[in-house]
Amino acid sequence: MPSEERTFLSAPVVTEEDVEAVATALHSGWVAPAGPALREFEELLAHYVGRRHFVALASGTAALHLGLKGLGVQAGDYVLLPDATFAASAFAVSYLGAIPYFIDVDYEYSNIDTRLLEDAAGILRADGGRIGAIMPVDLYGTPADYASLTAVSEELNIPVLEDAAESLGSTVGSKRTGSFGEVAILSFNGNKILTTSGGGMLLTDDEGFADSVRRWATQAREPTAWYEHQEIGYNYRLSNLLAALGVSQMKRIEAIVEQRRNVREWYQSRLSDVPGVSVLRDPPWGKSNSWLTVARFDKAMYGEASEKVRLALEKCNIESRPVWKPMHQQPVYADAPCLLTGASSKWFTEGLCLPSGPSMTLESVERVCSVVTRVLGY
Repeated sequence: MPSEERTFLSAPVVTEEDVEAVATALHSGWVAPAGPALREFEELLAHYVGRRHFVALASGTAALHLGLKGLGVQAGDYVLLPDATFAASAFAVSYLGAIPYFIDVDYEYSNIDTRLLEDAAGILRADGGRIGAIMPVDLYGTPADYASLTAVSEELNIPVLEDAAESLGSTVGSKRTGSFGEVAILSFNGNKILTTSGGGMLLTDDEGFADSVRRWATQAREPTAWYEHQEIGYNYRLSNLLAALGVSQMKRIEAIVEQRRNVREWYQSRLSDVPGVSVLRDPPWGKSNSWLTVARFDKAMYGEASEKVRLALEKCNIESRPVWKPMHQQPVYADAPCLLTGASSKWFTEGLCLPSGPSMTLESVERVCSVVTRVLGY
């Protein structure tokens, strides 16, 4: 067994203040999906991101589901989304009976290749298909190119749902991710920038949209003394207890993001002199929160190096993870339509997510890098 304490991929830091915040909420008696901490958390996030309206939900996936529903996505519609993403992005489309259409990514910055959107729309519309939404994903915290996306979506008259599950704290110019598109979502899963254990949020500037999502998320109950329902609802609201943890963590959100970015810079500095190795950097249009540091190993130089490095790290009790397997390669979506250049497949072959949590120190990054360079022969 390895003697070193395990280094996790993206472990959260839970402080005594976090514990006290949850205990206070518990003692208050507000244990159901309602209460003052829930409202405070929603308002803090909306102010931070720069949105007018907000609904805290049980997960980022729930937010995607209701966000698409609010945009009017129906069974048989197509939703354009990147081929490189976590499956939840596509699952939310499938929940509505809609069809995910996978668009390849820009290899340099990992996000949806906006140059392919018009081609995909042309193909689908020529066959009489209806496109319900474009869903960019800010992969690993790297913001998508929203200037290009907005221009294309307006030209095509297709609404945008921003999947900012991984990008809380990232920016494009003076705007934070989560503020783009008709609607956006965040995730507060245990490994994210900010965690409420589980949880997510839907953000919009449309009050009516937010009201509809809030109603659907609370079982679509009508405002009567008895339980009355005119449409199908969902049990999707975030609990007041978990929101209290989010309120506490919001007090140090800037420090958390800064430390993640420091970790990425340490990796970049340590690996920059190794030929054929690159670390995912900020795009020219924005600044990433560096949720996960992603290293890429040139296959022409190193072959299947990403898997060799992953296994070597595991032997040293260090957790790492392959980048997202392309959705078109997932068995559940083997027959889904797609428009590919090969970039997402190359990403999957060459990329590896390295430990990136806020508890990482320069010493722990050095330990990871020493294993990487040893495997590569440097």
